[in-house]
Amino acid sequence: MELDLRLPYCTEGLPGLGGQLRAAPDAFVVEEIPLYEASGAGQHLYVNITKEELTTREVQRGLAEAFDLPYRAVGFAGMKDKFARATQTFSLLVGHVDDDFLKAAPARIGSKTPVTVNWVRLHRNKLKKGHLLGNRFAITVTRPSVEGEEAAARAAAIAEQVRNCGLPNYYGPQRLGQNGGNVRRGWELLQGNKRMANRWLRSLLLASVQSYLCNRYLALRQQQGRFTTLLTGDIAKKHATGGLFVVADQAAEQGRFEEKEISFTAPIYGPKMWEAEAEAGELEQVILAESGLDMGSLARAKMMGTRRLGRILLNDLSVTQKGTDIVVAFSLPKGAFATTVLREFMKVSDDLLAQTAADDGDIDKDGGT
Repeated sequence: MELDLRLPYCTEGLPGLGGQLRAAPDAFVVEEIPLYEASGAGQHLYVNITKEELTTREVQRGLAEAFDLPYRAVGFAGMKDKFARATQTFSLLVGHVDDDFLKAAPARIGSKTPVTVNWVRLHRNKLKKGHLLGNRFAITVTRPSVEGEEAAARAAAIAEQVRNCGLPNYYGPQRLGQNGGNVRRGWELLQGNKRMANRWLRSLLLASVQSYLCNRYLALRQQQGRFTTLLTGDIAKKHATGGLFVVADQAAEQGRFEEKEISFTAPIYGPKMWEAEAEAGELEQVILAESGLDMGSLARAKMMGTRRLGRILLNDLSVTQKGTDIVVAFSLPKGAFATTVLREFMKVSDDLLAQTAADDGDIDKDGGT
Protein backbone atom coordinates (compact mmCIF):
# COMPACT_ATOMS: atom_id res chain seq x y z
CA MET A 1 0.00 0.00 0.00
CA GLU A 2 1.26 3.48 -0.91
CA LEU A 3 1.00 5.93 1.97
CA ASP A 4 0.69 9.67 1.55
CA LEU A 5 2.10 11.13 4.75
CA ARG A 6 2.30 14.70 3.50
CA LEU A 7 0.48 17.20 5.68
CA PRO A 8 0.04 20.76 4.43
CA TYR A 9 0.98 23.64 6.70
CA CYS A 10 -1.59 26.18 7.82
CA THR A 11 1.22 28.74 7.76
CA GLU A 12 2.39 27.89 4.25
CA GLY A 13 4.51 30.74 2.92
CA LEU A 14 5.83 31.75 6.33
CA PRO A 15 9.43 30.53 6.77
CA GLY A 16 10.14 28.23 9.71
CA LEU A 17 12.73 28.21 12.45
CA GLY A 18 14.35 24.85 11.84
CA GLY A 19 16.10 23.83 15.02
CA GLN A 20 15.90 20.91 17.43
CA LEU A 21 13.70 19.68 20.28
CA ARG A 22 14.46 18.05 23.62
CA ALA A 23 17.98 19.37 24.15
CA ALA A 24 17.29 18.70 27.86
CA PRO A 25 14.25 17.70 29.94
CA ASP A 26 13.56 21.31 30.91
CA ALA A 27 13.37 22.21 27.22
CA PHE A 28 10.15 20.20 26.93
CA VAL A 29 7.84 21.03 29.83
CA VAL A 30 4.32 19.58 30.01
CA GLU A 31 1.74 19.97 32.77
CA GLU A 32 -1.54 18.13 32.96
CA ILE A 33 -4.75 20.20 33.14
CA PRO A 34 -7.08 18.24 35.46
CA LEU A 35 -10.70 17.50 34.72
CA TYR A 36 -11.52 18.01 38.41
CA GLU A 37 -9.75 18.76 41.68
CA ALA A 38 -9.20 16.23 44.47
CA SER A 39 -11.88 16.77 47.12
CA GLY A 40 -9.78 15.91 50.18
CA ALA A 41 -11.89 12.92 51.20
CA GLY A 42 -12.12 9.34 49.93
CA GLN A 43 -10.16 6.10 49.65
CA HIS A 44 -7.98 7.11 46.69
CA LEU A 45 -4.74 9.00 47.32
CA TYR A 46 -4.11 11.53 44.56
CA VAL A 47 -0.39 12.19 44.09
CA ASN A 48 0.78 15.03 41.87
CA ILE A 49 4.39 14.55 40.77
CA THR A 50 6.96 16.00 38.39
CA LYS A 51 9.16 13.50 36.60
CA GLU A 52 12.12 13.52 34.22
CA GLU A 53 13.50 10.65 32.10
CA LEU A 54 10.86 8.25 33.43
CA THR A 55 7.87 6.86 31.58
CA THR A 56 4.42 7.13 33.10
CA ARG A 57 4.33 3.36 33.55
CA GLU A 58 7.66 3.37 35.37
CA VAL A 59 6.24 5.87 37.84
CA GLN A 60 3.06 3.79 38.11
CA ARG A 61 5.11 0.74 39.07
CA GLY A 62 7.20 2.74 41.58
CA LEU A 63 4.08 4.10 43.29
CA ALA A 64 2.55 0.63 43.46
CA GLU A 65 5.73 -0.70 45.07
CA ALA A 66 5.90 2.17 47.56
CA PHE A 67 2.44 1.34 48.90
CA ASP A 68 2.54 -2.43 48.33
CA LEU A 69 -0.30 -2.26 45.78
CA PRO A 70 -0.93 -4.10 42.52
CA TYR A 71 0.02 -1.71 39.71
CA ARG A 72 -3.57 -1.72 38.42
CA ALA A 73 -4.61 -0.04 41.69
CA VAL A 74 -2.62 3.00 40.50
CA GLY A 75 -4.53 5.15 38.01
CA PHE A 76 -3.56 8.07 35.79
CA ALA A 77 -5.34 10.27 33.25
CA GLY A 78 -2.83 10.13 30.40
CA MET A 79 0.68 9.17 29.37
CA LYS A 80 3.41 11.79 29.53
CA ASP A 81 6.65 11.96 27.62
CA LYS A 82 9.74 10.31 29.05
CA PHE A 83 12.25 12.87 27.80
CA ALA A 84 10.51 15.87 29.29
CA ARG A 85 9.81 17.62 32.57
CA ALA A 86 6.29 16.32 33.03
CA THR A 87 3.82 17.07 35.81
CA GLN A 88 0.83 14.77 36.26
CA THR A 89 -1.41 13.20 38.87
CA PHE A 90 -1.76 9.55 39.86
CA SER A 91 -4.37 7.90 42.09
CA LEU A 92 -3.69 5.05 44.53
CA LEU A 93 -6.38 2.94 46.18
CA VAL A 94 -5.17 3.11 49.80
CA GLY A 95 -8.48 2.87 51.66
CA HIS A 96 -9.32 5.00 54.70
CA VAL A 97 -6.14 6.61 56.05
CA ASP A 98 -5.25 9.19 58.70
CA ASP A 99 -3.27 12.44 58.59
CA ASP A 100 -0.04 10.69 59.61
CA PHE A 101 -0.31 8.49 56.53
CA LEU A 102 -0.70 11.55 54.30
CA LYS A 103 2.26 13.35 55.89
CA ALA A 104 4.51 10.31 55.41
CA ALA A 105 3.41 9.67 51.81
CA PRO A 106 5.91 11.97 49.99
CA ALA A 107 8.95 10.39 51.69
CA ARG A 108 7.53 6.92 51.07
CA ILE A 109 7.15 7.71 47.38
CA GLY A 110 10.63 9.20 47.16
CA SER A 111 12.17 6.02 48.54
CA LYS A 112 10.93 4.04 45.52
CA THR A 113 10.92 6.41 42.56
CA PRO A 114 12.99 9.54 41.79
CA VAL A 115 10.18 12.08 41.32
CA THR A 116 9.28 15.38 42.93
CA VAL A 117 6.04 15.12 44.92
CA ASN A 118 4.12 18.41 44.59
CA TRP A 119 1.10 17.46 46.73
CA VAL A 120 -1.00 14.55 47.99
CA ARG A 121 -4.75 14.62 48.65
CA LEU A 122 -7.60 12.16 48.99
CA HIS A 123 -10.47 11.71 46.54
CA ARG A 124 -13.41 9.37 46.11
CA ASN A 125 -12.64 7.77 42.74
CA LYS A 126 -9.78 6.33 40.73
CA LEU A 127 -8.18 8.43 38.01
CA LYS A 128 -8.85 6.81 34.65
CA LYS A 129 -7.60 7.40 31.13
CA GLY A 130 -9.16 10.55 29.76
CA HIS A 131 -9.82 12.20 33.15
CA LEU A 132 -8.11 15.41 32.06
CA LEU A 133 -8.97 18.52 30.08
CA GLY A 134 -5.66 18.69 28.30
CA ASN A 135 -2.03 19.70 28.78
CA ARG A 136 0.01 22.89 28.99
CA PHE A 137 3.35 22.99 27.17
CA ALA A 138 6.44 25.18 27.22
CA ILE A 139 8.76 23.86 24.53
CA THR A 140 12.15 25.27 23.63
CA VAL A 141 13.31 25.15 20.02
CA THR A 142 17.09 25.10 20.24
CA ARG A 143 19.64 25.93 17.55
CA PRO A 144 17.21 27.57 15.09
CA SER A 145 18.52 27.93 11.56
CA VAL A 146 18.29 31.72 11.85
CA GLU A 147 19.37 33.87 14.75
CA GLY A 148 18.33 36.85 16.83
CA GLU A 149 15.66 39.19 15.52
CA GLU A 150 14.97 37.05 12.46
CA ALA A 151 14.12 33.99 14.56
CA ALA A 152 11.87 36.06 16.83
CA ALA A 153 10.14 37.68 13.85
CA ARG A 154 9.47 34.34 12.17
CA ALA A 155 8.06 32.88 15.37
CA ALA A 156 5.82 35.91 15.96
CA ALA A 157 4.39 35.81 12.43
CA ILE A 158 3.59 32.10 12.67
CA ALA A 159 2.05 32.52 16.12
CA GLU A 160 -0.25 35.31 14.94
CA GLN A 161 -1.61 33.24 12.06
CA VAL A 162 -2.07 30.15 14.24
CA ARG A 163 -3.94 32.14 16.90
CA ASN A 164 -6.25 33.54 14.24
CA CYS A 165 -7.09 30.33 12.38
CA GLY A 166 -6.24 27.39 14.63
CA LEU A 167 -4.65 24.21 13.31
CA PRO A 168 -5.85 20.87 11.90
CA ASN A 169 -5.88 18.34 14.73
CA TYR A 170 -3.37 16.04 13.04
CA TYR A 171 -2.09 12.94 14.76
CA GLY A 172 1.63 13.29 15.39
CA PRO A 173 4.23 11.32 13.45
CA GLN A 174 5.07 9.33 16.59
CA ARG A 175 1.60 7.74 16.35
CA LEU A 176 2.06 6.71 12.72
CA GLY A 177 5.61 5.44 13.22
CA GLN A 178 8.82 6.26 11.40
CA ASN A 179 7.93 6.69 7.72
CA GLY A 180 4.45 5.36 8.52
CA GLY A 181 5.78 2.05 9.82
CA ASN A 182 2.97 1.58 12.35
CA VAL A 183 0.36 2.20 9.67
CA ARG A 184 1.91 -0.37 7.32
CA ARG A 185 1.94 -3.01 10.06
CA GLY A 186 -1.64 -2.18 10.99
CA TRP A 187 -2.67 -2.52 7.36
CA GLU A 188 -1.14 -5.99 7.23
CA LEU A 189 -3.24 -6.98 10.24
CA LEU A 190 -6.38 -5.64 8.60
CA GLN A 191 -5.66 -7.53 5.39
CA GLY A 192 -5.11 -10.76 7.29
CA ASN A 193 -1.49 -10.94 6.15
CA LYS A 194 -0.18 -10.89 9.68
CA ARG A 195 -1.26 -12.06 13.13
CA MET A 196 -0.32 -10.67 16.52
CA ALA A 197 -0.91 -12.15 19.97
CA ASN A 198 -0.05 -8.96 21.87
CA ARG A 199 -3.46 -7.30 22.15
CA TRP A 200 -2.10 -3.91 23.23
CA LEU A 201 0.28 -3.70 20.28
CA ARG A 202 -2.36 -4.97 17.88
CA SER A 203 -4.75 -2.27 19.08
CA LEU A 204 -2.08 0.41 18.69
CA LEU A 205 -1.21 -0.66 15.15
CA LEU A 206 -4.84 -0.82 14.05
CA ALA A 207 -5.45 2.57 15.64
CA SER A 208 -2.57 4.00 13.63
CA VAL A 209 -4.51 3.16 10.46
CA GLN A 210 -7.49 5.14 11.75
CA SER A 211 -5.14 7.97 12.70
CA TYR A 212 -3.63 7.97 9.21
CA LEU A 213 -7.05 8.15 7.55
CA CYS A 214 -8.04 11.01 9.84
CA ASN A 215 -4.88 12.88 8.84
CA ARG A 216 -5.67 12.24 5.17
CA TYR A 217 -9.12 13.76 5.66
CA LEU A 218 -7.73 16.85 7.40
CA ALA A 219 -4.99 17.24 4.80
CA LEU A 220 -7.49 17.04 1.93
CA ARG A 221 -9.76 19.57 3.61
CA GLN A 222 -6.82 21.93 4.03
CA GLN A 223 -5.65 21.43 0.44
CA GLN A 224 -9.13 22.20 -0.87
CA GLY A 225 -9.37 25.42 1.13
CA ARG A 226 -12.12 24.01 3.34
CA PHE A 227 -10.34 24.14 6.69
CA THR A 228 -11.41 27.71 7.49
CA THR A 229 -15.07 27.11 6.73
CA LEU A 230 -17.84 24.75 7.75
CA LEU A 231 -19.42 22.39 5.23
CA THR A 232 -23.06 21.46 4.99
CA GLY A 233 -23.46 18.13 6.75
CA ASP A 234 -20.46 18.59 9.07
CA ILE A 235 -20.73 17.09 12.52
CA ALA A 236 -19.80 20.18 14.54
CA LYS A 237 -18.72 20.36 18.17
CA LYS A 238 -19.55 23.10 20.66
CA HIS A 239 -16.36 24.11 22.47
CA ALA A 240 -18.18 25.22 25.61
CA THR A 241 -20.21 22.05 26.20
CA GLY A 242 -18.75 19.37 23.93
CA GLY A 243 -22.15 18.81 22.30
CA LEU A 244 -22.27 17.53 18.70
CA PHE A 245 -24.78 18.46 16.00
CA VAL A 246 -25.23 18.26 12.23
CA VAL A 247 -24.64 21.50 10.32
CA ALA A 248 -27.89 21.78 8.37
CA ASP A 249 -27.54 25.48 7.47
CA GLN A 250 -23.91 26.29 6.72
CA ALA A 251 -24.49 30.02 6.30
CA ALA A 252 -26.23 30.27 9.67
CA GLU A 253 -23.44 28.45 11.53
CA GLN A 254 -20.37 29.95 9.82
CA GLY A 255 -20.40 32.99 12.11
CA ARG A 256 -20.21 30.78 15.20
CA PHE A 257 -17.31 28.91 13.57
CA GLU A 258 -15.44 32.19 12.94
CA GLU A 259 -16.10 33.29 16.53
CA LYS A 260 -14.54 29.97 17.65
CA GLU A 261 -17.68 28.81 19.41
CA ILE A 262 -17.83 25.63 17.32
CA SER A 263 -15.52 23.57 15.10
CA PHE A 264 -16.05 20.74 12.66
CA THR A 265 -15.08 17.22 13.66
CA ALA A 266 -13.02 14.75 11.67
CA PRO A 267 -13.77 11.05 11.09
CA ILE A 268 -12.21 8.23 13.05
CA TYR A 269 -13.60 5.62 10.70
CA GLY A 270 -15.56 2.69 12.09
CA PRO A 271 -19.14 1.37 12.22
CA LYS A 272 -20.04 3.35 15.36
CA MET A 273 -18.83 6.66 13.91
CA TRP A 274 -21.50 9.33 13.45
CA GLU A 275 -21.18 9.84 9.71
CA ALA A 276 -21.29 13.34 8.25
CA GLU A 277 -23.92 14.17 5.65
CA ALA A 278 -24.22 16.02 2.35
CA GLU A 279 -21.03 17.80 1.22
CA ALA A 280 -19.06 16.87 4.34
CA GLY A 281 -20.13 13.24 4.06
CA GLU A 282 -18.97 13.08 0.44
CA LEU A 283 -15.51 14.27 1.51
CA GLU A 284 -15.33 11.57 4.19
CA GLN A 285 -16.27 8.91 1.66
CA VAL A 286 -13.50 10.03 -0.70
CA ILE A 287 -10.89 9.17 1.93
CA LEU A 288 -12.47 5.83 2.85
CA ALA A 289 -12.77 4.81 -0.82
CA GLU A 290 -9.16 5.83 -1.45
CA SER A 291 -8.05 3.46 1.32
CA GLY A 292 -9.85 0.44 -0.11
CA LEU A 293 -11.41 -0.24 3.29
CA ASP A 294 -15.08 -0.32 4.23
CA MET A 295 -17.07 -0.29 7.45
CA GLY A 296 -17.42 -4.06 7.35
CA SER A 297 -13.67 -4.67 7.43
CA LEU A 298 -13.27 -2.15 10.26
CA ALA A 299 -16.08 -3.82 12.23
CA ARG A 300 -14.47 -7.25 11.87
CA ALA A 301 -11.26 -5.79 13.31
CA LYS A 302 -13.31 -4.23 16.15
CA MET A 303 -12.29 -0.72 15.09
CA MET A 304 -15.54 0.95 16.14
CA GLY A 305 -14.71 4.56 15.32
CA THR A 306 -15.90 7.95 16.61
CA ARG A 307 -15.46 11.67 15.87
CA ARG A 308 -12.34 13.74 16.60
CA LEU A 309 -12.17 17.50 16.99
CA GLY A 310 -10.98 18.73 13.60
CA ARG A 311 -9.64 22.13 14.59
CA ILE A 312 -7.53 22.95 17.64
CA LEU A 313 -7.60 26.52 18.91
CA LEU A 314 -4.54 28.04 20.57
CA ASN A 315 -5.79 31.23 22.14
CA ASP A 316 -3.04 31.21 24.79
CA LEU A 317 -0.20 30.59 22.32
CA SER A 318 2.89 32.69 23.05
CA VAL A 319 6.46 32.81 21.82
CA THR A 320 9.44 34.29 23.64
CA GLN A 321 13.13 34.54 22.86
CA LYS A 322 15.51 32.97 25.37
CA GLY A 323 19.07 33.69 24.34
CA THR A 324 19.41 32.15 20.90
CA ASP A 325 16.43 29.82 21.46
CA ILE A 326 12.68 30.27 20.99
CA VAL A 327 10.20 29.09 23.66
CA VAL A 328 6.73 28.19 22.38
CA ALA A 329 4.03 27.94 25.08
CA PHE A 330 0.43 26.78 24.57
CA SER A 331 -2.36 24.55 25.86
CA LEU A 332 -3.95 21.65 23.99
CA PRO A 333 -7.08 19.59 24.60
CA LYS A 334 -6.62 15.92 25.39
CA GLY A 335 -5.77 13.79 22.38
CA ALA A 336 -3.98 16.61 20.53
CA PHE A 337 -0.26 16.41 19.76
CA ALA A 338 2.32 19.07 20.59
CA THR A 339 4.24 18.10 17.44
CA THR A 340 1.26 19.37 15.39
CA VAL A 341 2.02 22.83 16.74
CA LEU A 342 5.81 22.58 16.59
CA ARG A 343 5.86 21.44 12.96
CA GLU A 344 4.30 24.78 11.94
CA PHE A 345 7.05 26.71 13.72
CA MET A 346 10.01 24.53 12.79
CA LYS A 347 9.01 23.31 9.31
CA VAL A 348 11.36 20.34 9.49
CA SER A 349 10.60 16.84 8.25
CA ASP A 350 8.00 14.83 10.11
CA ASP A 351 10.55 12.03 10.41
CA LEU A 352 12.79 14.39 12.37
CA LEU A 353 9.87 15.33 14.61
CA ALA A 354 9.10 11.64 15.14
CA GLN A 355 12.69 11.01 16.23
CA THR A 356 12.61 13.78 18.81
CA ALA A 357 9.03 13.25 20.02
CA ALA A 358 7.56 10.46 22.10
CA ASP A 359 4.06 9.78 23.38
CA ASP A 360 5.32 7.30 25.98
CA GLY A 361 3.71 4.37 24.18
CA ASP A 362 0.28 5.89 24.72
CA ILE A 363 -2.70 4.83 22.72
CA ASP A 364 -5.49 7.31 23.22
CA LYS A 365 -9.15 6.37 23.40
CA ASP A 366 -10.79 8.66 20.88
CA GLY A 367 -11.14 6.27 18.00
CA GLY A 368 -10.29 2.69 18.69
CA THR A 369 -6.92 3.92 19.72
